[in-house]
Amino acid sequence: MSDQKGRAVIAGASGFVGQYLQDAFRDEGYEVVTIGRTGDAVWGNTMRIRELVDGAALVVNMAGKSVNCRYGRRNRAEIIRSRVDTTLELAEAIRTSEHPPPLWVNASTATIYRHADDRPQDEATGELGEGFSVSVAKAWEDALYAVDLPGTRRVALRMAIVFGDGSALVPLLRLAQAGLGGPQYDGPWFPTRSRIRAGTYHHDRHTRGRQRFSWVHIADVLGAIRFVRDHEDIDGAVNVSSPNPSDNRTVMATIRDAVGRRFGIPTWRWMLEIGSFAIRTETELVLKSRWVVPTRLVEAGYEFRYPHLRGALAGIIAERRQHRG
Repeated sequence: MSDQKGRAVIAGASGFVGQYLQDAFRDEGYEVVTIGRTGDAVWGNTMRIRELVDGAALVVNMAGKSVNCRYGRRNRAEIIRSRVDTTLELAEAIRTSEHPPPLWVNASTATIYRHADDRPQDEATGELGEGFSVSVAKAWEDALYAVDLPGTRRVALRMAIVFGDGSALVPLLRLAQAGLGGPQYDGPWFPTRSRIRAGTYHHDRHTRGRQRFSWVHIADVLGAIRFVRDHEDIDGAVNVSSPNPSDNRTVMATIRDAVGRRFGIPTWRWMLEIGSFAIRTETELVLKSRWVVPTRLVEAGYEFRYPHLRGALAGIIAERRQHRG
């Protein structure tokens, strides 16, 4: 235990980002404790969770079922429950603690904004979207602010797609290495009443691989949390994304170049729909145009460690090779 830094509570610590944050805060000198399905406290044991957050220096919540799945009824319910219920349980634990933590950083998602190919979306002027994924994001942030916590500053991290060794980047690298790393083309597909009713049907926007692609290196997720921690005037929604968003075509070309593949076969909507059904995921993850910029972080003075895609990919691939070597 560190007398200098105090206790950092990491909820949802078993995921890719949670594991990274655990290691980083431990190296920084915090006493790191975890909440999850396993750990120092488990979801449902609010009394034990309250013991952990009481007197903590920092609470970070990354809990939530992966959205890399089919959006059937059960998965939709679990995607929402795993975010909203855990956030509400943390709120109750903090509310009833004798010494509430001064800062609670809760995951959110940049998917909360609409499909945008006309202008970037930031915290002040961005327009919220519609559909299942957006409704999840709204409910998640509503849960963060549902309880009055006068002693705790709250920040919702609207994170773009996180890149790192072990992240959503890995399957894209494998596609490129297999010669399938071309752009993903939008197009028409058969709507069903159930998907339209559930808000999970992706409407064709004819983007031809030009759908915007906002991303962030995992080191800058950590950097943003540290920056927010050290700047007590920051609260509310904060976009955590590179200041240089790209588009699908450029991302795939950069990935191909990084792994030494000159060509990549493009993937049309019908191919994506069949493939996503086979591997149990959704086409929205690659077809929605996410154009998000981190205005609040930049204006407050945060300097991104990985502001450019090529440098971020080069660092991740070098790290992967080092681990395998």
